Amino acid sequence: MTAPSPSLTAVLADLAAEGAELDALVTAPDVDFSCPTPAAGWSIAHQIGHLTWTDELTVLACRDPEGFLAARSAVVGDLQASIEAGAAAAVGRPSSEVVDRWRAGREAALEALAGVPRGTRLTWLGPPMGVGTMASARIMETWAHGLDIADALGVQRAPTDRLRHIADLGVRTRDHSFTTHGLPVPAAQFRVELTSPSGKRWEWGPKDAAEWVGGTGLDFCMLVTQRRHRGDLGLSAVGAAADRWLSIAQAFAGPPGSGRVPSES
Repeated sequence: MTAPSPSLTAVLADLAAEGAELDALVTAPDVDFSCPTPAAGWSIAHQIGHLTWTDELTVLACRDPEGFLAARSAVVGDLQASIEAGAAAAVGRPSSEVVDRWRAGREAALEALAGVPRGTRLTWLGPPMGVGTMASARIMETWAHGLDIADALGVQRAPTDRLRHIADLGVRTRDHSFTTHGLPVPAAQFRVELTSPSGKRWEWGPKDAAEWVGGTGLDFCMLVTQRRHRGDLGLSAVGAAADRWLSIAQAFAGPPGSGRVPSES
């Protein structure tokens, strides 16, 4: 059985914790914000700049829906160019200035999300979403871009059960993954069974589903955020459609991502 959705307070607490962990990583001594990361053309500064850009858009979506719609029309007109420009805004600036603006955006996003009236659907760059889903998406972004930074610095981060939010998004965006690749959406639900970092069992879908995906929560989250190539992960699939999903999965809005190349080892 799928676990009940956590309260907004709990999701926001996990979002704050995810941001604080990344903050400690990028403000450690001798971190060079010009250091390249696995994302092609992106340095650590780009990664933090992107998180700042999306946090500030989140605040606008929560507090000024009409203002967000105006900004959205320009952004979605050329989404990739807008993403690149948002990330590049941090490049060449003192790292302390980059971090200060990111911190301000994180705090404002937490406050804005907490203040959204219950039941509100927030307009976003993709489909509208509830405030809890928006907060989970911010956890996903912070964790995924933080993983790129950790990889750049040669740091191995210990996974936490905060990954549950990302895994849930990955499952719920299954249909989008097929649609954005121009593929028919499977009619039947899949069974997804993952093992959390703490050893808990995370489950989605009917137990008697014909198609099945299993593995660790960490591997699944790296897959749906496209931070690792499928061939480098220990995920299993039963059924042709489930197997295809593992090759196209993406928990983020927008067109298909380019993913990552397989490791050489």
